[in-house]
Amino acid sequence: MTDLDIARTVTLQPIAEVAARAGISGDALVPYGRDKAKVDLGWLAGQPPRGRLILVTAVNPTPAGEGKTTTSIGLADALNRTGRRAVLALREPSMGPVFGAKGGATGGGRAQVAPMIDINLHFTGDFHAITAAHNLLAALVDNHIHWGNALGIDPRRVTWRRVLAVNDRTLRDVVIGLGGAANGTPRESGFDITVASEVMACLCLASDLADLQARLGRIVVGETHDRRPVTAADLGAVGAMTVVLKDAMNPNLVQTLEGASAFVHGGPFANIAHGCNSVVATRAALALGDYAVTEAGFGADLGAEKFFDIKCRASGLVPSAAVIVATVRALKMNGGVAKADLARGDVAAVERGAVNLQRHIDNVRGFGVPVVVAVNHFATDTDAELEAVRAAAAARGVEAIVCRHWAEGGAGATALADAVAALADQPSAFAPLYPDDLPLFAKIETVATRLYHAARVDASASVRAQLARWEAAGHGRLPVCMAKTQVSFSTDPALLGAPEGHVVTVREVRLAAGAGFVVAICGDLMTMPGLPRVPAANGIGLDAAGDVVGLS
Repeated sequence: MTDLDIARTVTLQPIAEVAARAGISGDALVPYGRDKAKVDLGWLAGQPPRGRLILVTAVNPTPAGEGKTTTSIGLADALNRTGRRAVLALREPSMGPVFGAKGGATGGGRAQVAPMIDINLHFTGDFHAITAAHNLLAALVDNHIHWGNALGIDPRRVTWRRVLAVNDRTLRDVVIGLGGAANGTPRESGFDITVASEVMACLCLASDLADLQARLGRIVVGETHDRRPVTAADLGAVGAMTVVLKDAMNPNLVQTLEGASAFVHGGPFANIAHGCNSVVATRAALALGDYAVTEAGFGADLGAEKFFDIKCRASGLVPSAAVIVATVRALKMNGGVAKADLARGDVAAVERGAVNLQRHIDNVRGFGVPVVVAVNHFATDTDAELEAVRAAAAARGVEAIVCRHWAEGGAGATALADAVAALADQPSAFAPLYPDDLPLFAKIETVATRLYHAARVDASASVRAQLARWEAAGHGRLPVCMAKTQVSFSTDPALLGAPEGHVVTVREVRLAAGAGFVVAICGDLMTMPGLPRVPAANGIGLDAAGDVVGLS
């Protein structure tokens, strides 16, 4: 059975019942049909956080699959099965990977959030609202230039690009304003994917609507001819953008296949953005559960680092424990085994690839957060391979627990739930990687050398000068958001395992003053992904009965 087939075997509970069981007032619920709803932000603001925060992260992703979202869901279900009150807080899937390489992102097997089709596609329209608000600001920039340019914006220094919710490599670099004076001022621009939008980051890091509006106002869209920054507030864009985003700011409530409460809200990618669901959804989970289970995108070198250094720094959230998801298959790929050969047992390859897991363990523990490893079980795993993973984790003083939540739901992850609860119930020693007052380039170097084990960071004189200008303008205390390939600790996707001594090249830096961080784009990473040779979209459609098929 496919994930979609399995999801269809479960009769979902009415969302009002899920909300009531979680302690959400009926007056605070804004239903979107029978099985999904938004929860009023004003009501949530009156609910103080009481739970412990669990972060689920992973080894570097491989084509073999790791199952971070699946494990997050299985862990929450297991915590509830063992008599603990747990609530999920996850990111919304983007239609980019849904129609691109992944085909879906709502978990798998018996560990899924539902309604699976709705969540993977339009859901409650949050991504459409973010796309619209972002492009509204872009239109207002060009409209201001067209009607006299009272602010003196230099068209060559407009940095605010447009966004699209799906992958389209042909729009990475475009020329706009062609066709004569009536169509505006010609200039070079381009498109990023919506999940890379600073508007997405603003929404995900904002504590309420007032904070969102303030963040939107600080967005820098470009510079004047004399190099003064121009903001969204200068253009009078903030009110209209906030109106477009008003409903999107309320977090979305859904359920797991076992009926656990799940907030699915916001969706920045971790390789090109900060990779975490919204602060308001995480706080909602902390208010309604004894344990809040959340995840950060891709491997711990990206998602977990940004969760700790950006999201926790901005919000005051304190993680109590972390789960690092690994699979035998992923470690074998890190050990040099081709995807076609993964079904064959190879303990030596697991041992070679386990250096990737060990590096992530060391990095997460370096933030003062206790760790447990969840080994997401596949049918092809051998006992000897699983023992090799346990031994690799034990060498770092960490327990590795084999989990079967994909096949068994929460019942397959109860040992993980017990281990996580034991860690989370201890006092937290969490601290970010670097202090606020460290210079921006030094922050980049700290992440690259301490977490990626790079020998050095290279950047052009123009990149260094831009960072210095931002520091002089008062942005020096912002954290950095590293944008790089997700499959390696380096900027080279071919360097698997745990490479050392490599060079991280910062190609470009972007100021996200509204979100509250500086993006360092490293290596060849693109902020508008392309589709693979055979996109998942080719297999998605409707069957003869009008039902969706092809999502996974």
